[in-house]
Amino acid sequence: MKKTSTRLADGRELIYYDLRDDTVRDAVDRRPLERTHTTSEIRRDPLLGDQVAIASHRQGRTYHPPADQCPLCPTKGDRLSEIPDSSYDVVVFENRFPSLAGDSGRCEVVCFTSDHDASFASLTEEQAGLVLDAWTDRTSELSHLPSVEQVFCFENRGEEIGVTLGHPHGQIYAYPFTTPRTALMLRSIAAHKEATGGENLFDAVLARELADERVVLESEHWVAYVPYAAHWPYEVHLYPKRRVPDLLGLDEAARSEFPQVYLELLRRFDRIFGEGEPPTPYIAAWHQAPFGTLEEFEGVTRDDFALHLELFTIRRTSGKLKFLAGSESGMSVFINDVPPERAAERLREVAS
Repeated sequence: MKKTSTRLADGRELIYYDLRDDTVRDAVDRRPLERTHTTSEIRRDPLLGDQVAIASHRQGRTYHPPADQCPLCPTKGDRLSEIPDSSYDVVVFENRFPSLAGDSGRCEVVCFTSDHDASFASLTEEQAGLVLDAWTDRTSELSHLPSVEQVFCFENRGEEIGVTLGHPHGQIYAYPFTTPRTALMLRSIAAHKEATGGENLFDAVLARELADERVVLESEHWVAYVPYAAHWPYEVHLYPKRRVPDLLGLDEAARSEFPQVYLELLRRFDRIFGEGEPPTPYIAAWHQAPFGTLEEFEGVTRDDFALHLELFTIRRTSGKLKFLAGSESGMSVFINDVPPERAAERLREVAS
């Protein structure tokens, strides 16, 4: 992998990740952009104890442009985009309309390929491996920023999820706090550790799932399963078998095997609802240990956390979506229409 860092016309950082070491990246952003001004701030809810990002400048972000005006495609002649070069393998840049900025963190866009009509599932294993390298590198770099406590790499796929740019891409959020969902996991880890005399909760859960009927696919270094208490109609958790706290902890064997496993999982997701159905909308979310202090989670260290990816769709059956209504949105109590055992069975049925 070759990494080349440059700046866009408004001062934002852009980084090329290339498969070839001899690739030259010296294209200049020719757009007449002024420096970006954001109004992002973090406010704490005193009742729930969580944080809300207020970012009014995002109202003006790009919304469903035609394909020939996609800002994530490479620059072609006089059609100028966020990527100055005429081609790329993987590129990462600071979001022009970030939810988090400055002392409130950082948001980045990850373009998986220059092919506008592709998807992550259509990437080659070599391309998918390069995306993993980019995620890992950005996790390392962002973790050293003084304002960052947790790094979250994710992909929103499909208009049903709320995606406004059709080009295959994901995002990275660098939060200045430990997110509420991670904090819940850390509290559960602490409680289980105390109750069992030191047993790791992630290890216990993974051992139970490996012995159950909800395993979707398994390789030497990875396992994917539908969790016992899945929140979403089709939800899969992907774990490395050797517990590590973050992407940086993956060994070479796990890194080499990841593209094959993950691509197979995504391709199965696209086949859940049968032939002729539109691509399955999904969210793919990497969960990593925070880089900040864990003092409030008594007895828990970063090494107690287990890196994993959670993949789920909001489509519950053909032509029907799972909406978060009263119980889910109002009280955070999910109601799942598809039994996890049946979801796992279906994901095994559609193996390639």
